[in-house]
Amino acid sequence: MKTSPSSHHVFVLMGVSGSGKSAVANAVAYQLKAAFLDGDFLHPRANIEKMSAGHPLNDDDRKPWLQAINDAAFAMQRTNEVSLIVCSALKKSYRDILRQGNENLSFVYLKGDFDTIESRLRARKGHFFKPQMLVTQFETLEEPGSDEHDVLVVDINQALDEVVAAVIAAIEGAIKNK
Repeated sequence: MKTSPSSHHVFVLMGVSGSGKSAVANAVAYQLKAAFLDGDFLHPRANIEKMSAGHPLNDDDRKPWLQAINDAAFAMQRTNEVSLIVCSALKKSYRDILRQGNENLSFVYLKGDFDTIESRLRARKGHFFKPQMLVTQFETLEEPGSDEHDVLVVDINQALDEVVAAVIAAIEGAIKNK
């Protein structure tokens, strides 16, 4: 194990539910032999129950979840050369929590339009996210601005294989430029 994490990178795949975060992260992690964590696994039980009942989370609900992801990113960065975490990270303030104390953490924003994402959500089976909550997610979404230099943007309005290739290229480019 390296003693310095300076060459270790964590990439948070962000975007609204239905943007393909988990599918893309799984494929990218496999191809890059990277560590992978779905941030949804770190939601407290109360959050899962609230979302399952069709109610959106508020910032107070999200705070312990984001802190748990921040801690996981720190641990992953210390032990893995490349790590991927799936987290919606819809607001800048959420992304700021994830950045705290985590060197070499970047975001990959899987950007897509409402209609494309809604059709993907309606096709899903067995996920606790309700398609009607997409409206709330888009209302909450603060798209990363030019002041967030650590955010890479990938357009999801293409085939999964193309999105995966674009994410890998963005990650490899970001690592080379650090």
